[in-house]
Amino acid sequence: MEPQLQDSVTDGIATVVIANPAKRNAMSAGMWRALPGVLERLAADPAVRVLVLTGEGDTFCAGADISALREPGDEQQRLAVRAEEALAAFPKPTLAAVRGFCVGGGSQLAAACDLRFAEEGARFGVTPAKLGIVYPASSTRRLAALVGPSAAKYLLFSGELIDAERALRTGLVDELHPVGELDKRVAEFCRVLASRSLLTQAAAKEFADGRTDRDAHWTEQARGSGDTAEGVAAFLERRPPRFTHGLGTP
Repeated sequence: MEPQLQDSVTDGIATVVIANPAKRNAMSAGMWRALPGVLERLAADPAVRVLVLTGEGDTFCAGADISALREPGDEQQRLAVRAEEALAAFPKPTLAAVRGFCVGGGSQLAAACDLRFAEEGARFGVTPAKLGIVYPASSTRRLAALVGPSAAKYLLFSGELIDAERALRTGLVDELHPVGELDKRVAEFCRVLASRSLLTQAAAKEFADGRTDRDAHWTEQARGSGDTAEGVAAFLERRPPRFTHGLGTP
């Protein structure tokens, strides 16, 4: 099977699967190159309300395909950063569903998601120190913002793998579930996200990520949206809300 990214949309939930089982779902150059385009297409699809990133089988992603690093230049890192930034900028909620190894480029992708749910037994690591690679500045800052400077330094300095329990304690993982229950919980939680206001989620995502130049934009979006009126009416009428707001121009 050729390394590839597989995507599908069901009931408002887009799922992107990292599929390279021969190499524990390592990301090839072609996969890094393809991911921004896949994300752009899914972001533009009005049927998509949430995106889940996961790996085929029992591994999330074992990192970048190391064989590609023998090639001269730093094109592989540029491709990885471009893919990571596209994932971080995805305008709707994103969730990494992690089982097995989430290492190197896999952790880079997981950290770029809004949330990370993991299965017991998952292992996490950021391993550039084992290869003499300078981890990208943007990726380092994102990791430090997520887990704190000390935990980020532990991961980056040592390249050691940590278990899912420690990842949960550091904030690298948001929820941890027993073997066999991850998919059920992810589906359940994504249904909740898909039922909520995309207006609220999109604005909250930008604010929480530190963007400071769009306050007026979101005030205007809220003023012109029917989501608030619908949410209040649904609450008073004791029925599920039917939010209709779509994203404006980024």
